[in-house]
Amino acid sequence: MKKQCMVILVENNSGVLARVSSLFMQRGFNIDSLTVSSTENPRISRITVMTTGDQKNFSQIIKQTAKLVETKMIFSVEPSFSLIRELLLVKFSTDHAEVDALKKVIEDFGANIIDITNGCFVAELSASSQKIDDFLEATESFEKIEMCRSGATAMERGRVDYDMN
Repeated sequence: MKKQCMVILVENNSGVLARVSSLFMQRGFNIDSLTVSSTENPRISRITVMTTGDQKNFSQIIKQTAKLVETKMIFSVEPSFSLIRELLLVKFSTDHAEVDALKKVIEDFGANIIDITNGCFVAELSASSQKIDDFLEATESFEKIEMCRSGATAMERGRVDYDMN
């Protein structure tokens, strides 16, 4: 079993996401992360899916998804040729005696403090899934009030021409 990332470019129609996620459910795939966004073309949406499975099942889900009428293109994202990032927002209490130590950890990970309000501050980190996991582990001893983590977004490096005709 291996973690896999795929990008699906679809027509921007209502119900497309439900049809895509239904295919995963029917095949017994768990979706670890799902992100949907607009693209440079307002008629096309980009779906990024992270899942875990073997190569045979992954190939099958790609073939099935490609058959959907709204699917313009689907491809597997290879981490060595791509940028795969998540966004983490985490709210910490500033009442903790070790605030300076926490700020040092935030700085060491390349995160930013984006808000300071009412005895709390919010840190933001855009990074790989592993770096976010490492950051959360490094800040485990500090009081977290609230946290949210986006799904992965992925983009291949360099110029890629998508022929969607």
